[in-house]
Amino acid sequence: MTMNQTSNSTLELMLSHRSIRSFKDDPIKLELLEKLVSCGQAAASSSFIQAYSIVRITNKDHREQIARAAGGQQYVSDAPEFLIFCADLKRVEVACEKQQLGKLEGYTEHFIAATVDVALAAQNFLLAAESLGLGGVFIGGIRNDPQLIADLIELPEQVYPVFGMCLGWPDSSPDVKPRFPISTILHTDSYDVEKVGDNIDAYNKQVRKYYQSRSDNQRVSDWSEQSAKVVKVKKRPHMLSFLNHYGFLKK
Repeated sequence: MTMNQTSNSTLELMLSHRSIRSFKDDPIKLELLEKLVSCGQAAASSSFIQAYSIVRITNKDHREQIARAAGGQQYVSDAPEFLIFCADLKRVEVACEKQQLGKLEGYTEHFIAATVDVALAAQNFLLAAESLGLGGVFIGGIRNDPQLIADLIELPEQVYPVFGMCLGWPDSSPDVKPRFPISTILHTDSYDVEKVGDNIDAYNKQVRKYYQSRSDNQRVSDWSEQSAKVVKVKKRPHMLSFLNHYGFLKK
């Protein structure tokens, strides 16, 4: 790669990401799945604590319960593989006890570190999968009923389910959604709050055009309308007490 090169196969793969919700029936070999887990493990980890675990759900009844809890997302039941990515401080707590340092105390910093760890690992995992022709979609809807998830997969304290992932060989090819322009995302030296409103207005026009022109599931909407509804509806106020119960966010 030369100093002036701005494109290669990895960059093109990353820029072509789409959420896949329709899958062929073809299974994913366990050897391949384990290779993807290894790729997830290759992601950066805060102070090398590796604070994540992945639970593979093969029980059909459990899949159906999770699909209903996630808002009736049928692809949770139908995908060849469904995985739950968990922030996991249990191993770290056991290490502390082995060092005679006592149990973890629920510090917010530790919660953040574990949550970031699992997100990085999951993104690595999915990118590796996409490089082989697989596709997937993250399922945040499992947090609609985190206690159900925790009970089904028997989570101990210091572990919580962050999101699920459907994975399989794609049976559809949805259009790539336009992202915010780089000028909206990239700030220099300080955050430029003055441009936020104008950038949103311009992006709304782009997203509205995208929704109206895409090959399937056309609709009349824009980023502001969609995002505002999402954050005002998906508040999940139960999450704080759930996390407290499992040892998180106490300090």
